[in-house]
Amino acid sequence: MRQTIIFVAFLALLSSCAKDKKNQDSNSGCNAASRPVIMVHGFLASGDTWASQAQRFQSNSYCDDKVYVFDWNTLNQTTGQAAAVLQLDSLIDAVLAKTGQTKVDLVGHSAGGGVGYSYCSDSLRAKKVAHYVHIGSNSQTKPAGPNGEIPTLCISSPDDKVAGNTTITDATNITLNGKDHYEVATSKESFISMYKFFNEKDPVYSDIQPDATVKVSGKVLTLGDNTALINATVNVYELNTADASRASATPNQTFTTGSDGLFSSFTAKANTYYEFEVISPISGDRKVHYYREPFTKSDRIVYLRTIPQSGLAATLLGGLPKDDGQTVLAIFTANQAVVNGRDQLFVNDNVELSSAAISPASATNIAFFMYDDNKNQQTDLTEPSIFGFLNSFLSGADVYLPTLPEGSIKLTFNGRNQFVRNLKSNSDGVVVAVFN
Repeated sequence: MRQTIIFVAFLALLSSCAKDKKNQDSNSGCNAASRPVIMVHGFLASGDTWASQAQRFQSNSYCDDKVYVFDWNTLNQTTGQAAAVLQLDSLIDAVLAKTGQTKVDLVGHSAGGGVGYSYCSDSLRAKKVAHYVHIGSNSQTKPAGPNGEIPTLCISSPDDKVAGNTTITDATNITLNGKDHYEVATSKESFISMYKFFNEKDPVYSDIQPDATVKVSGKVLTLGDNTALINATVNVYELNTADASRASATPNQTFTTGSDGLFSSFTAKANTYYEFEVISPISGDRKVHYYREPFTKSDRIVYLRTIPQSGLAATLLGGLPKDDGQTVLAIFTANQAVVNGRDQLFVNDNVELSSAAISPASATNIAFFMYDDNKNQQTDLTEPSIFGFLNSFLSGADVYLPTLPEGSIKLTFNGRNQFVRNLKSNSDGVVVAVFN
């Protein structure tokens, strides 16, 4: 049986850095005195929830070894939060030992807010936290800490259809109008509030600043329970922009994941689209092909999820067709939900996934799984029954994507175009497009 591994992306990736603290970090000109920031994701999410915020902190002189994400199994409804608190404590101790700091700044989103607030409830653990930020999570009667002693910022939005507009008595409460449940955590407005709360001044940059040299690395893990996959193969292909075909028949990079599911870094070219082909070492697992928009800044939290064979995610996705006559396609919008009337998401210009039927504001959909569910070789846009019990986050739609003739599928999200290939769902596996 596979063991669920709680993973901290940056800690392992930075273990080979120089011992001299002022030279530990890859982003030049960073401030080695910055207090470490640790960010905890919510239900059905992973550490890459925080990829954009990590890049914003790094754009404002935070060193690489001062920004961390924490993964935990949100599907473990029995001991998940309690176990996560203990694992988070181990991480914080490791970060403090590594950086020489005495406290961290802690951030929790949604169910991760429950983990963060609970972590701070113990008097010994509370001494390790300088500031706590509670985002899109439940209301509380006092700031974090057993006696409310930890300076606390609560960020919420009345347009968050999951958590709503929440407050914490005697904390700093900020309302961000117009933000859905993910945007309230990932937006630049949220970053500005966090940065100012931690540093008592505004950030120099609210937008992500590009790097002259872009390094990309990340992790392979299972969808839902965040189990790291050891000895998985990651093949990286450069793509032709016009149709997402591979520029070369052989991978530009090939990696094998280590004990934490990590794959090593490579230098990404400017204005270049990439495909990440993930081959699991576990018999019966399907290949997954990730298509991503060009990288403009170094990203150490590129997560590549595989479909598990047990658990909730397997129940949801185990029935995805294995049919070489059709493509199985998933679209992820990493930093926001797709909301009807505000956003537009189309497949091949004529199939709308941002409709009122598929993407009402109440659904907070960030992932769309598309396939010919009723096998009539037509696009009916009906919801596969397996998705019917979910109220938020994941959605499915009957969309027929034939694999002949071989070619590309055009995706358009709020004016941004991306192409993927119409791969065979049995021989080739599942296709995933990520809008960063």
